[in-house]
Amino acid sequence: MIHPEKQYADYLAQGEFMLLRAKASGKFIFYPRVAEPLTGDTDLEWVKASGRGSVYSATIVRQRPPAADYNVVLVDLEEGPRMMSRVDGSPAAEVRIGMSVEARIIQEGGSPLVVFVPTTIHQAS
Repeated sequence: MIHPEKQYADYLAQGEFMLLRAKASGKFIFYPRVAEPLTGDTDLEWVKASGRGSVYSATIVRQRPPAADYNVVLVDLEEGPRMMSRVDGSPAAEVRIGMSVEARIIQEGGSPLVVFVPTTIHQAS
């Protein structure tokens, strides 16, 4: 039996951020599922994600002190899909739409989780 959510979690537990890709169309799929949306194609393969993306939308979740505020973002992955996560390594108020980010796998609550960190663009001198 196919269990794409479990396979995705197993990859994360091994430190691998993987996406499903439909072999016929070449389209990447997130959240893991058994068939490509719209076509129903079930000939899917796991492919290592680049981890690169940009913030599509961002919001700040305000916390009662002493807890720190945090952000919730939608990230457009370089491969095409959009996923919900958060940006770590930057104050919540500094996360901006269009910000370049890179995926990291962290452990939280005993489970692996994909979060993003801002990327620094290095210019050639």
